[in-house]
Amino acid sequence: MDTEAVRSFVRAAELGQLQHAADELGVTQQAVSKRIAALERELAVRLFTRTARGVELTLDGQALLPHARSIVAGVDRAVAAVRPGARALRIDVLGLRSAQAVVLHDYWRSHPETALDVVTLKVDNPHVAAAAVRAGDVDASFRSVTDPATLPHDVRMIHAFDSPLELLVGPRHPLAAARTVTPHQLRKLRIWVPGIAPGSEWSEFYDQLTTAFDLRIDAAGPNFGNEVLLDTLADSADMATLVGARDRYIWPTNHDLRRIPIVNPTLAYPLSLMLPTTNPHPGLRPIIDHFASLTPLPEPVWRPSWTVGRPRDSVRSSS
Repeated sequence: MDTEAVRSFVRAAELGQLQHAADELGVTQQAVSKRIAALERELAVRLFTRTARGVELTLDGQALLPHARSIVAGVDRAVAAVRPGARALRIDVLGLRSAQAVVLHDYWRSHPETALDVVTLKVDNPHVAAAAVRAGDVDASFRSVTDPATLPHDVRMIHAFDSPLELLVGPRHPLAAARTVTPHQLRKLRIWVPGIAPGSEWSEFYDQLTTAFDLRIDAAGPNFGNEVLLDTLADSADMATLVGARDRYIWPTNHDLRRIPIVNPTLAYPLSLMLPTTNPHPGLRPIIDHFASLTPLPEPVWRPSWTVGRPRDSVRSSS
């Protein structure tokens, strides 16, 4: 059944004149007449009778009208569910406990009227996420392509905000009592970061980090998830890992794990946002402005070479 024919039928029935229905729908009266005639042929009934004042519903037309209204309303809801600006803003994050999700949640708590849909694509390759942005599956993705020239022409990447790293250790670790640590103090430590996927942005990040500060970062072994990682740290006297300062981790009280800020320099993981080059979802603008309002990191700051822009520059370029 042609939904535009059903829509034309509904408006003609409600307005009582084909010309008025045509004017509202932005088509000719002939087009409305043809649509209704086609609908009548499909249903094998007459829906209208012509009068001196316009058109009136037949008994069959009266029986169809409430159902036709439901069809039109359902179509409108379906279109609104997927149209940018009319549906919820859909943003891809690496995980629901990641810094990206935490910052988005903070924004939503201050702006609960925002229609926001936070999703996880569960892909390691940022080019797959870029393809999802290009296809409109998501409106934006918190992923970074270390060579922006490889992005599709209709997808761009802006700097969202920096996530400072912290050292996470158990209570028996030699640095457990430290209030802060420097990258120099991390040299020769056993730093275990499971789940570094080859070809991912975080693989490139840790490659540059280990080279810059002569660190020993081990990604060996299967990644059994955060719970196993936290259990291992709690039982170890020499194992440590690196986590984002805004990442949300929960562990049993008896683990007594310690999160220690890294300073001089602060180690910044740059979080980027990929979005369409043209016609981005209007809900992105206030969220990008929120990123620019976050507290700057303590200087000096180390960032990898592929960082794009700085937060405020990125916000200006997003209009």
